[in-house]
Amino acid sequence: MPQQLLPFLLVVLVLTVTPGPDMALVLRNGVRGGVRLAWWTGLGCCAGIAVHATAAVIGLSALLAASAAAYTVVKLAGACYLVYLGVMALWSTRRKAARPDEPVDSTPAPTGPATAFRQGVLSNVLNPKIALLFLTLLPQFIGADEPRMATSAVLAVVFLALAVLWWRVFTLLVAMLGRVLSNQRVRTTFERVTGAVLIALGIRVALEGV
Repeated sequence: MPQQLLPFLLVVLVLTVTPGPDMALVLRNGVRGGVRLAWWTGLGCCAGIAVHATAAVIGLSALLAASAAAYTVVKLAGACYLVYLGVMALWSTRRKAARPDEPVDSTPAPTGPATAFRQGVLSNVLNPKIALLFLTLLPQFIGADEPRMATSAVLAVVFLALAVLWWRVFTLLVAMLGRVLSNQRVRTTFERVTGAVLIALGIRVALEGV
């Protein structure tokens, strides 16, 4: 058991609940398709984090951090993906506005679990800041007398376990929010807001370090 597990848990808890692209994406999918899609999106986010966690433990993330070109490519790809998701959300609300008399329940959910999961995975895999987070965070909680790789692996698993727990709780909160957003006009407005947030986050990611 890592010697500094408790302070690590506190830090991870703060990082996990801090709003960001993942939260905007889970909210967007939850509002569009309900708790099930929000949950699958959250699981996708966790899978993307697991990729970076594994890369950090075995040392691959250091290669990404050391290469400015590779880091920039991944960063821009992630920024473009966030903007794409935001634009698609806005486009979806535009189509709904063009058919105001169409019943709310007459169309199927706009996406499925596989798509929601993939969106969560890509939004995290294409975020090099997560790789840097693991590179800088994990070593701070590894004692000098502890095996580096084994302790890093344990801390990474703890990080992922907390992430899964958080998204389970968050998706239940989305269910409560869904009742508030049962009105189509309110739901459309909320989706436009989350779409704009995703675009803004994508632009911010692209401009970081410029």
